[in-house]
Amino acid sequence: MGKALGTVNGNQVPAYSAEGKTEETLWQEYRKTRDPKIREDFIKQYAPLVKYVAGKVAVGMPSNVEFDDLVGFGVFGLLDAIEKFEPEKNVKFKTYAVTRIRGAIFDELRSIDWVPRSVRQKTREVEEAIGTLEAQLGRTATDQEIASSMGMDEDEYLKILIKISGTSILSLSDVWFTGDENDKVSIGDSIESPSSLNPDVIVEKDEIRRVIVEAISELPDKEKKILVLYYYEDLTLKEIGQVLEVTESRVSQLHTKAILRLRSKLTNIRKGII
Repeated sequence: MGKALGTVNGNQVPAYSAEGKTEETLWQEYRKTRDPKIREDFIKQYAPLVKYVAGKVAVGMPSNVEFDDLVGFGVFGLLDAIEKFEPEKNVKFKTYAVTRIRGAIFDELRSIDWVPRSVRQKTREVEEAIGTLEAQLGRTATDQEIASSMGMDEDEYLKILIKISGTSILSLSDVWFTGDENDKVSIGDSIESPSSLNPDVIVEKDEIRRVIVEAISELPDKEKKILVLYYYEDLTLKEIGQVLEVTESRVSQLHTKAILRLRSKLTNIRKGII
């Protein structure tokens, strides 16, 4: 590794790697050779990202979820990111890796089924209610309409959102296959961060990407912004609250609604495609 230093989320890390080569050159070389020494350099350089993401995910998690376990899960995401990164797509590796690390952590949390059954059931009920109602209305349903369809008042519905907010996980590495096993697309691949913070971007040719972007674009404006700020810009809920000038609790509610609404939309769309 060279002497020059850069910064990753406040941590100083080498900006140049083996033999004084630039990182861009090393990525191109690694793509061609899969040199294990270059791979090791990348692992050492970006290891701080794993703890950074694990720390973000750990906020709000129940006490039975250990930070060290989250870090362990995240390491697999970093390794996956290094293997699959395509520098020619003009996406920063840090941005790509954060998505993969978070996705690996969430995937492992889901696999060990750490969410209490009662909370999971309530989450499923809300998601199904949103999906059914919005399919009938042909538009975004209001909180009052969703609450009414579930036989409760709006305040009770909002309290439920807070209760399930810590467990409503949307992994941006969730994959939709487009037919060929090697031809796959993730929700994360479909969210970009233009200056307008509008994730409704044009994604070329792929039908699955198109419907994912369409589902995101149909979310209420604040919910769209929260998805971008949280999953792409990597802000905390508190930081998002400062940007949007609302309380952290309100951001938590909106975040949960965005996830449930998006997941229900994608479920309905997927049923129509597959």
